[in-house]
Amino acid sequence: MDNRILLTGASGFVGGALFKNIELSSNVEVSVAVRSKSSEFKHLNCWIVDFASFSDISEVLKRQDVVVHTAAVAHNKKIRISSDFEHINTRATLRLAQQAAECGVKRFIFVSSIGVNGNISSKPFTELDIPKPSETYAESKWRAEQGLWEIQESTGMEIVIIRPPLVYGPNAPGNFATLTRWVEKGIPLPLGAVNNRRSYIAIDNLVDFITTCIDHPLAANETFLIADGEDISTTHLLHKVANAMDKPSRLIPVPERLLTLGATMLGKRDMARRLLGSLQVDISKARQLLGWQPTISLEEGLKRCFK
Repeated sequence: MDNRILLTGASGFVGGALFKNIELSSNVEVSVAVRSKSSEFKHLNCWIVDFASFSDISEVLKRQDVVVHTAAVAHNKKIRISSDFEHINTRATLRLAQQAAECGVKRFIFVSSIGVNGNISSKPFTELDIPKPSETYAESKWRAEQGLWEIQESTGMEIVIIRPPLVYGPNAPGNFATLTRWVEKGIPLPLGAVNNRRSYIAIDNLVDFITTCIDHPLAANETFLIADGEDISTTHLLHKVANAMDKPSRLIPVPERLLTLGATMLGKRDMARRLLGSLQVDISKARQLLGWQPTISLEEGLKRCFK
């Protein structure tokens, strides 16, 4: 790897982990684009960028070979209005990519979401499946993807799109944080008989894959679905989380249909789908085209969450 890289969202969960990884590479010049100053980046080329205002950062982009775009408004944050997702996740992404192409950036890597494929699968999702985003967050990511391919076609800048499922790791936000809080507090959960299959990805594996895509020639102009390669049930996941935390798993075996009914009556149907439904990812393309393999197992990834 010998590139000048601009990383957006370096203060976030995925971007922060990626920054720590690529900073260790002696032949990479990394710059970061963040919303506010931080002592963590004081020794780097750190640019304060407000993507929401569609800032012109051409002077920054002219110095870059690759842009890795992890900055986004996430579905688990307080901003839930469709226009907010559209403004940041779609239009700001495309504005950045267009500027990057005009400034001669060779490759633009976009961290999207498996939600673009859908939030429930009857069989493992692949890159060939027709996208069916069902939430505003995923829809904004899908529109960004479509726009990126238009930019690629008109400018020739290489595009790489990565769609991960739920990402877990130390201090992970969102749904994983909620699950771990339940286990840590010893709350009895009626999830002891869930027979679904779900894919997850450890932050270490996601970071390794993004790093691979920075300069792998065969990653150019491709979309990848990526995960740990180990699909387990929600029940099994909670047992593993409890074991990694050295806590008892207090799981009560309640039939799934009763859980679904109860969640629907409480207005928590979407949460029930995430906990009870299946969502599997086929990572064959990443393995076969790029020769990539997950660097750690799901069990090891969970252990690293709580060390």
